[in-house]
Amino acid sequence: MTNARVIIGLAIIASFAFAVPAMAEDKFDGFLCCNMRTDGKWISDINYEESGKRIIAFGTPVKVIGYGRYRVRVVIEGRVQHIGNDYSRDLKREVFARRYVVPQDPRPAVVAMPEKIRKAIESAKVSKGMTKDQVLIAVGYPVSSENTTLDAPVWRYWLWSFSPFTVYFDDSGKVTRVDTEADTRPKVYLE
Repeated sequence: MTNARVIIGLAIIASFAFAVPAMAEDKFDGFLCCNMRTDGKWISDINYEESGKRIIAFGTPVKVIGYGRYRVRVVIEGRVQHIGNDYSRDLKREVFARRYVVPQDPRPAVVAMPEKIRKAIESAKVSKGMTKDQVLIAVGYPVSSENTTLDAPVWRYWLWSFSPFTVYFDDSGKVTRVDTEADTRPKVYLE
């Protein structure tokens, strides 16, 4: 009888140990890392500019309230939305969440930047001379399915399905150029 109780006790402990990671997923408050587009319910990591979408500005307060399959459930601007991991699924949920919901408000740092850089960020565009961090705030993270490392000298983005744009960085991590179609250029690049 004692051995049976020990075995049952160990089985209960083992099943609880496997349940803990799912229950322990981090819920936290922070700020939106970057300019992201929403339809009011869904914010995709690809950050497409599509009809009916609007930009939620970097630095907007965010509360992470849960997780679903390939999504982070958040309260932002007083409503529940999901940040969808549509194209960066190699990232774990909490790592993905902490990309987009950061502990420090980026707005004070942006206010202190040169005017041209600040204007580019505020208009969700890239400009020559921006650092990688400034590009991230302006247009979000490049999806990891196309950009395996942020250390790369080239980041590929998409304004919408058939409108890619590519950001090139020099050895010091500053933008040297942005390649895109002529009709897309004014939407992604500030001269």
